Parts: sequence; structure tokens; C-alpha cells
Amino acid sequence: MIAVTLKNVNWNYSKNITSVTATATARDYALPMLIRALTAFLVSVFLFAPAHEAGAAEPHRVVATTSMLADAVRVVGGDAVEVTALMGPGVDPHAYRQTRSDIVAMTKADLVIWHGLYLEAQLEEFMERLAKSQSVVALGEAVPKDLLRAHDEYKGRYDPHIWMNPVLWRYVVDAAAETLSDKFPEAAEQFHANADAYKQELDRLVAYAGERLATVPETSRVLITAHDAFNYFGAAYGFDVVGIQGISTESEAGLRRIETLVDRLVSDDVQAVFVESSVSERNIRALIEGAAAR
Repeated sequence: MIAVTLKNVNWNYSKNITSVTATATARDYALPMLIRALTAFLVSVFLFAPAHEAGAAEPHRVVATTSMLADAVRVVGGDAVEVTALMGPGVDPHAYRQTRSDIVAMTKADLVIWHGLYLEAQLEEFMERLAKSQSVVALGEAVPKDLLRAHDEYKGRYDPHIWMNPVLWRYVVDAAAETLSDKFPEAAEQFHANADAYKQELDRLVAYAGERLATVPETSRVLITAHDAFNYFGAAYGFDVVGIQGISTESEAGLRRIETLVDRLVSDDVQAVFVESSVSERNIRALIEGAAAR
């Protein structure tokens, strides 16, 4: 049987996190917990922010493309910024195109933050035009090129899914602090202090991930997902990552690809595949049905 959903997982977060706890069945091992942890932690755990000084001016308006970036900028910026995310959870950044309301929000913002690295592929041309008249910064491009993985479909481009490795996300946090400090220097000290606190939380996550993932038997370290977004995770923690689609969700998986993965599921006795809320379940269901028929 192929499990599709993450189950029996209970995450507990506190304002000042010293640990993240979870329970899971033996069959689930630690992998489903960590996939949820790496995503949920980076997207929603940083809900705290040091209070801004009383009597401060109105917060600066910042627009960020993805929810991951928006949360990072909110934490680093604290009360000095008011952050709007163009894409909420479950929205596919590869295929997203700007709406009229997005354009209005970005042109009125004091600062526009996007990921870069060809994550927002359909927004890239617009962002380049906007940068001629507006403050626009791609935080993902702060990661050193020698730490990035080559894109498997576009020469000269890189895999943009850097948030799957908390160590790489530290570069984004530092870039957020520098960008905000350059733009709003009156709050620079606050930005850097918040960034330091954020990175301490990331360090705790790295330690937790290493500890939990070490309990997964090496023969079980196979991660099959809807699209190839987990390669940084796999490289960091020793997992063989197999995506039905390529790095971009714009690529399509053909019948031969599905058949190859069905063979892999059966031969390696893979117990779970992982769906993504931003990717169609069509290919996943074809994969599961194919394996069930064997």
C-alpha cells in the first residue's frame, strides 16, 4: 500500500522555541515529520517579533512574492515593516502571474522582495521592468553560487528551492537584514538583532533535523514527490530524491516517466509518496494506481 498523506504527526511550537516535538508510528519513521517540519517551520514558526519602540513612525510597506519570504521579512523587520505576500500557502510560484491588484501593491510599496533564481518564472520580466523605477531585491540570489544546484532544464540557472535546507536559508535571512537596513537605516540595529534571533531558531532546526533523520534506515531514505523541489533537502540529509516532474511545475511527466517510477516504487518497496498542495495530484494518482496494479 502506498501512503499519500502525512499522518500521526503533532507539532508543538512555542514563542521561544527550544525544541520541536513530534510523534509518529514506526512505519512513518522520521521522514514525514521532517518534511512537514522544514516547510511548516520556515513558513509559520516565526510568528514572534520584538516590539518596536513606542512612538515610532508608521511601518514601511513591503511586498514579498512568496509566503516564505514574507514571513522571513516580517520577523527580521519587526514592527518597522508591514509585509504583504502576493502568494499564500498552496500557490505555485513557478506558474504565478501578477494580477492588477499585485501591480498596484508593488508600485505603492516602499520595497518589493522576490525570491529570484527563476522561482517566479512568470514574474521575472515584470520584476526586471519594475526595478527600473522601484526598489526591488531578489533575496534568494544572496546564496553563493557554489552552494546552488544546477537547474536540470535551463542552462545557466539554478534550483531555486533553497528553503529546503535551513543552512542555505540563513543567507536569505542575512540578505533580508541588509536590504532592510540599506532601505530603512533608522531601524538597522533592530533588523540585525531580529535576524540573529531568527538564525538561532534555524540552528535549532538543523540540529533537530540531523538527529531525527539519522533514525531513518539508509535503505528507506527515498523521497518521491510531485515535483523535484527537495534536492537541497536530500543533499543535506542523505536522501535519494525523485520528482515525478522536474524542478519547475511547468514541466510535464510523460507516461514513460510514470512507468519508471512505478518500477522504482515496487522494486524498492517505497512506502510513501508525497503530494504538494501547489501541484496537481494527477501524476501522483497515476503513480499510485500503477503501483497498486502490480
